Amino acid sequence: MNPLIQQLKRYGHLDEAVEKEIEQKINYFSKRKGEHFLREGQYISSYFVLSKGLIRAYFFKNGRELNSWFGEENQIFGSILPVYTEKPSFENIQFLEDSEVYAISVHDLNELYRKYPGLNLIGRKIAEEVCIILEERIISLHTESAVERYQSLIKLQPNLLNRVNLGHIASYLGITQETLSRIRR
Repeated sequence: MNPLIQQLKRYGHLDEAVEKEIEQKINYFSKRKGEHFLREGQYISSYFVLSKGLIRAYFFKNGRELNSWFGEENQIFGSILPVYTEKPSFENIQFLEDSEVYAISVHDLNELYRKYPGLNLIGRKIAEEVCIILEERIISLHTESAVERYQSLIKLQPNLLNRVNLGHIASYLGITQETLSRIRR
């Protein structure tokens, strides 16, 4: 089964007709390690799922890259500003491994929402989950120590430690690589 459809089904029921129409609008592509899905200032608005691979989202502050999230297989992703506000992206999304991607444009998804109102529930549940993840991340950055943030990362995304370089992880945690090395010891 198409991984994007499989993930949509996690949020609600899809009739066979809806599923077939979604399938027709999904694009598959592969990307090499180091390539980008999205760069700051672009308007690419899509939901996508990795069937294979790893991504990071980052932005620049004072000439430094700051990682804001990592994505692994079988999760739905999208850059918030282009997806929900049609504004240019603030972040960059880069592939950290060779990856296989299934994507649907927000334009196509909105057409499907109009045609199949029941699909709106799935979209709302995805948006709610994104809000929860973002709020938890904000709270973590403001209330947890570096050690607690590291422990949370291990708990929520344990495979990242073997797949992402320590510089990216330190940036995500808001600490230096030296501090991360001390925490890991």
